[in-house]
Amino acid sequence: MADEVRPVTERGEDLLRDPTLNKGSAFTPEEREAFGLTGMLPPGVSTLEEQMQRVMGNLRAKPDDLEKYIYLRSLQDRNETLFHAVLIEHLEELAPIVYTPTVGEAVRRFSHIFRSSRGLYITPENIDEIDEVFGSAVEDEVGIIVCTDNEGILGIGDQGVGGIGIPIGKLAIYVAAGGFSPTACLPITLDVGTDNEALLADPMYLGMRRHRLKGREYDDFIAAFVEAVRRNAPGAVLQWEDFSRDRAFRNLERYRESLPSFNDDIQGTAAVVHAGLLGALRRAERPLIGERIAVLGAGASGVGVASGMIAALQAEGLSFQEASAQVMVFDSRGLVLTSRRELLPYKRRIAHEPGVVREWGLDPAGDLSLERVVEAVRPGVLLGLSGHQGAVPESVVRMIAEEHERPVIFVLSNPSANVDAHPHDVVRWSDGRAIVAVGSPFEPFDYAGRTHRFSQVNNFYAFPGVGAGAHLSRARKISDGMLLAASGAIHDSLTDDDLAQGLVLPAGARLRDVAAQVAAAVMAAAARDGMADRALPQDPLQFVADWQYTAGYRRYVPA
Repeated sequence: MADEVRPVTERGEDLLRDPTLNKGSAFTPEEREAFGLTGMLPPGVSTLEEQMQRVMGNLRAKPDDLEKYIYLRSLQDRNETLFHAVLIEHLEELAPIVYTPTVGEAVRRFSHIFRSSRGLYITPENIDEIDEVFGSAVEDEVGIIVCTDNEGILGIGDQGVGGIGIPIGKLAIYVAAGGFSPTACLPITLDVGTDNEALLADPMYLGMRRHRLKGREYDDFIAAFVEAVRRNAPGAVLQWEDFSRDRAFRNLERYRESLPSFNDDIQGTAAVVHAGLLGALRRAERPLIGERIAVLGAGASGVGVASGMIAALQAEGLSFQEASAQVMVFDSRGLVLTSRRELLPYKRRIAHEPGVVREWGLDPAGDLSLERVVEAVRPGVLLGLSGHQGAVPESVVRMIAEEHERPVIFVLSNPSANVDAHPHDVVRWSDGRAIVAVGSPFEPFDYAGRTHRFSQVNNFYAFPGVGAGAHLSRARKISDGMLLAASGAIHDSLTDDDLAQGLVLPAGARLRDVAAQVAAAVMAAAARDGMADRALPQDPLQFVADWQYTAGYRRYVPA
């Protein structure tokens, strides 16, 4: 990288203030003289490695994770190369800072800790000028866009314009793990207002001071946005992020055929949970095809996971009816049935037929709570996605553990305060036999002479590789087959050493390698499914590895 030459027009302060070009103390004496920087920097010249050491020392001295987040965002705004070099080198340590869970608090306080702008802010007031907005802000070819309308942020709901922090964080992972160049990444917030009254009453709030667009106005706004993406970023993959559950499904179904797009909350979560479940069943020495799976939670993630499980069982050879009968989804009213009055459209795909319930010996019109159904059916897998603390009770875990030597219990609700059951409790309730995975990081737990470690079922295992594979194959659509291929690639990256440590997903330190494997598998699936506009390379994995961005300084010469 240092031997590569880049012609540069900026000089002096303009060069130091451009985060895409600034090297800080790493400008060489020759560059300082050539670009009018003499006397504007301390005389010592640092290598990139020395700068990284300095950054990590300062970062680790910060008193809390939010301060670490602010420090890293400030670094990104003044020196992108250094920011990405640090993140790539220390990805496992820093991913929870730039992404979940710390980004949730940063989103909450966005208007109060605002330092500088990044990404695009599309509003009803500027949607008619969106081509000009793109033209002013986008210089290079866009490869990946992450957009949110800010309504369903993590487990904290409507956060208004502060939701931009989620696309920014996701795209940092797209660079560090997925290998996209920073210049190919575009975060977008669709600020259509907020129904969060506390934000509207906050004099510091920086977003649109109006309630949310709804109905036809909202749909027309989204349609105009999608058409603008197709015009201005024709080679980009669009990731829908943190929309409310109804709008998440509607937007996905409406536009997934017209441009390569996916919803990470629905499809990315499903892919990672599928991969994690394969890892857990590998540890339990049981095949997926025979499992009965209970999913607690029927929001976007819960329904997405249930749909993904049904698709995975179908891929194992079951019919849709057979696969659906093995996946039970529960919401606040109990088991979701097709006979339920006023059943929301997005839940129909995962609803159970009353006849199946009768085969269990239960009355479809009677008590179909999680506890009652588990008592009757004794599934071997319970996936908690309720979003509510303590939603998985001790009695349910004990019933599953009575039936299965190695019960599989995933408690995936975020943030950690909303966890469906504390993983340490699940270990105790199952007498140390449960295979437990989590949505937020939890410390290992020593029980009965054994240390239990908990894989974090985090979407960063899937979305960087899915986005990269779809972009590199020039996919016209992201198919279910491509997502199943992603799950398989994640699981194939799980080593015997990972299993020996009690993990069900690959160690986080290998995220970049996992993303490359996922991207290669997605490319192959796109070609196989007839979705690719680019021929499959002879060695897809090597192709991805050669493409992946590496952070390093180039030698500048005046242009």
